[in-house]
Amino acid sequence: MKNNYFGVIMAGGIGSRFWPLSTTEYPKQFHDILGTGRTFLQNTFDRLKKIIPVEQIYVVTLEEYVDLTLQQLPEISESQVIAEPSGMNTAPCNLYAAKLIQETDPEANIVVAPSDHVILNEDIFIKKLEIALKESEEKESLITLGIQPTRPDTGYGYIQFIDNSKSEIKKVKTFTEKPGIELAEVLYKSGDFLWNAGIFVWKAKTILSAFEQHLPEMFESFQRIKNPLSSEKGKKEIKSIYSTVQMISIDNGILEKADNVFVIPSSFGWSDLGTWKSLYENSEKNGGNNVKKGKHILTYNTKDSLIYTSQNKAIIVDGLEDYIVVNTRRALLICPMDKDQAIKAFVSDLKLNKGEKFT
Repeated sequence: MKNNYFGVIMAGGIGSRFWPLSTTEYPKQFHDILGTGRTFLQNTFDRLKKIIPVEQIYVVTLEEYVDLTLQQLPEISESQVIAEPSGMNTAPCNLYAAKLIQETDPEANIVVAPSDHVILNEDIFIKKLEIALKESEEKESLITLGIQPTRPDTGYGYIQFIDNSKSEIKKVKTFTEKPGIELAEVLYKSGDFLWNAGIFVWKAKTILSAFEQHLPEMFESFQRIKNPLSSEKGKKEIKSIYSTVQMISIDNGILEKADNVFVIPSSFGWSDLGTWKSLYENSEKNGGNNVKKGKHILTYNTKDSLIYTSQNKAIIVDGLEDYIVVNTRRALLICPMDKDQAIKAFVSDLKLNKGEKFT
């Protein structure tokens, strides 16, 4: 553990594909969906503190989730929560975090991790981070951890790498957005594509240089801020410019353009639990190959389904196959398993037709 290691946990998403459990008021990163006794956010924090000093782990989230973040992570101070005025995708928040951390330590070496991933083999995960941190310390590299795919999956982006060295660190050739099933099968079989896990390692000055080169307008907007970003005056200046910057991901804005991007092929039991289907796939099955999350659930003639309740009520399901059933205090979802990617659209329709109280 080196004193210039910093962590950034990205925890600003709404997680609408996990509706109705994940809502605007209480997004999925603050839930213990797996029943481990720790929320997604807490589990991510627990992993990073194995390699990064607790006082140097920052959480980027929306202003409305600052109190919730501090409740769930009592080990951190309010100054370690980077509050975004609005959600503008992952490029602005990474620029914000890198500039703020550089004020503390100009030589900062940063691990960026989403708040809602599952990692089963944390020892291997830490070893891969150590390799990446050593590399980014010594070279001006932007490094990502790529996951060895286990199936053709349309829910993930893909990273193509050039396998021309014995080093664990490979040069990135291309990024591919979430593909259709036919292309996903081609990428999976090729052997030189990895899933994009959205876990990054870079020095603050390296990523800031990349912003200056590839997103100069956004970089200049932040450069115009006169006060330290950690100060109250700096936070006010952030508010004045934040909604004016481009809404773009760090992948599209930086990584797809830069020529110093490298990937470490990895297998550490990773899953981006982004949908109810992914929760089903990563959970223990019982009779009928069903997953039941709740104390009082009975199923009849039902198989290959997920039944989840956050309420202390009896749920009886009869005659379903390949279905998702989720019951919460405010809403009930009944949806075919293969429509799980459509839940985000369902939530948009619900908000449009019934207002925001259910979303």
